Amino acid sequence: MAAMFMYAAPASAQVVLEANGANSEDLWGGELGVGYSIVSAGGFRVTPSVGAFLYQGDDDRYYLDDNGGNPRCRDSTNGQYADTKLCDDTAAEFYARAEATYSIPAGFTFGGGVRYMADEFRPYGTLAIPLAPKLLIKGNAGPEYFAAGLQARF
Repeated sequence: MAAMFMYAAPASAQVVLEANGANSEDLWGGELGVGYSIVSAGGFRVTPSVGAFLYQGDDDRYYLDDNGGNPRCRDSTNGQYADTKLCDDTAAEFYARAEATYSIPAGFTFGGGVRYMADEFRPYGTLAIPLAPKLLIKGNAGPEYFAAGLQARF
C-alpha cells in the first residue's frame, strides 16, 4: 500500500515538462514542452502547455557535397560553397495544447487533450505510467499524431 503513494505526484506538482519522440502529419521529430496545471483537484487535472515540434525540414537549396570524403555545404543555385549551418534543415513548429487527465491511486494517469499546430486542432488520448515520484513515461495518440516520452512534474 505504501508503494502506491510513493509514486503519486503531490498536489503541489503544477509545472509540467515534457520531452517526446513524435510523429505529426507523417513527420518524425521531437517535442519539447512546458505546461502548468490550472486545475488540480483530487486526481483530476487540467493542464495547458506550449512547446515546439522539432523535425528535419525540406530545404533543397543547400546540400552536403561529399567532395572526396570531406563533406562541404553547397548552394544548389550557384554551386558555391556555403556556410555549414545552412545545410542544417532543422525546422520547428510551435504548438499549444490542453489536457484533462485523471490519476488513479495506483499512479496511472489517463485522459484526453487537443493540440493546436500549423492552423489545425487535433484531439488525442493520453496515458502516463509513473517511473519515479515526479517522473512518468507518457504517450499521446490521435489522428495524424503520436508521441511518447518522459514527463516531469514539479
